[in-house]
Amino acid sequence: MNISIIIADGSDIVRTGLRQILQQSKSINIASSVSNDNELQKAITNDKPNIVLIDYTSKDFNLDSITKIKQTSPHTRIIGITHCPTKSDVNEVLKKGIISHIKKDCPAQEIIDSVIETYNNKHFFCGEVLEVLKENKKENNSLTCSPSSLSDREMDVVKLISEGYTNAQIAVVLHISNHTVNTHRKNIMRKLGVGNTAGIVIFAVKTNLVSPDKFEFSPNEK
Repeated sequence: MNISIIIADGSDIVRTGLRQILQQSKSINIASSVSNDNELQKAITNDKPNIVLIDYTSKDFNLDSITKIKQTSPHTRIIGITHCPTKSDVNEVLKKGIISHIKKDCPAQEIIDSVIETYNNKHFFCGEVLEVLKENKKENNSLTCSPSSLSDREMDVVKLISEGYTNAQIAVVLHISNHTVNTHRKNIMRKLGVGNTAGIVIFAVKTNLVSPDKFEFSPNEK
């Protein structure tokens, strides 16, 4: 796997920091690092990257930058990375075509995970951005937190939890960080309306993710 990425941010320090983080992964190749929209559009044309990691709120970038990326290179996937995204920010960038959204204070591994997951055509949101999305759902009666709202990755986590895997083991199997697994677990419980692992297991059995025959309890277990 060779993921070509452009880092787009108005801050030299942020670009340098993101470069150092992403270079920790052998799967990620940094094609360009740009500081303004003009540089970004030239880099998109020349590099045709798999991913653009952009702070659309930073100096010399805006929401139109996202639109231009999609027009120039429709197959390029976009990750938003900002300090404190608002509900309106998240709503707008999702409409514009951003696939994933994280924050600049996310752990290094979570930033790497976001790139890999987005490259694999998955949506990736850090915990605080998910909280924003949750609030959006509460305010929109057409959206619910029903089990059907679980993402493919969350369903993977549900299945592994139900099969007895620990957070650390799930992280190894899915090639993500412990922090990311914990975020998935908390959001799964929130969406399902359950308060413990048993509730997740019951959901997995009811939806045929796992078979009840898989579980063997000792006589002393309840």
